Amino acid sequence: MATRDSMSNLTQQVEDTIRFAEEQYKESNLQEQYNDDNYTQALQRLEQTYQDIATMAHSANGPQREQLHRMRLQIQQMQNNMILRG
Repeated sequence: MATRDSMSNLTQQVEDTIRFAEEQYKESNLQEQYNDDNYTQALQRLEQTYQDIATMAHSANGPQREQLHRMRLQIQQMQNNMILRG
């Protein structure tokens, strides 16, 4: 079972990563020329967070795996949006 602290830290990481990615996505929609470096960094952070979720799932119990699955879906949706935009 994953510890409460590790789940809490990962949840915070997911929220921070999605927030950063959303900012970059919105900024890219507002500007014809957007900051490629930040956009790429956002995509890399999304991928790393996705991998962190997958790693955590190996030691999670049932309810935690369900929570991780929901987080994974959020990350994937943001990745898809950004890739389609990019």
